[in-house]
Amino acid sequence: MKHLYKALTIAAVLGLAACTNGDRFGAGGAGGAGAGANGGYGANGGVTGGIIPGSANDPKSPAYFNQTIGDRVLFAVDQSSLSAEAQATLDQQAQWLMTNSDYLAVIEGHADEQGTREYNIALGARRANATMEYLVSKGVAPNRLRFISYGKERPVEVCSQASCYAKNRRAVTVISMGAGV
Repeated sequence: MKHLYKALTIAAVLGLAACTNGDRFGAGGAGGAGAGANGGYGANGGVTGGIIPGSANDPKSPAYFNQTIGDRVLFAVDQSSLSAEAQATLDQQAQWLMTNSDYLAVIEGHADEQGTREYNIALGARRANATMEYLVSKGVAPNRLRFISYGKERPVEVCSQASCYAKNRRAVTVISMGAGV
């Protein structure tokens, strides 16, 4: 009985000691002063080669696709034609998709809040289709792509200013691993 009491006491103390780490990510929170350039994981970030798999630094990761290449293109008012800037982004998306053939993509078409729901659904579909056709023209297999239109139903920003409207006139390429597109 005496040994059981000691064992339970030690287990309780160890359990409580594990809970006392108030800041698991280093001083100042994630990426704070104590984390350093590699998030507190040593010289190479805990990974040989210095690239953390799945991070925005890993060229094969969705995070890299979203943050470095860019997952969206913007459109002018009531337009579905691709600007030179949009084409440059889509060129990089196409290259990434061809290099990373395990990924599939859904292109979401969006519109700003001006106009009727029906009009914006159709406009979002034209934007998503234009984006998909451009990716196919650059060599991405059509069976790896599909599109959907949300019209004005999923704004990224809500306000009645031109800057908000501009951010909502977009096509977003959402990538996912494996079958099911």
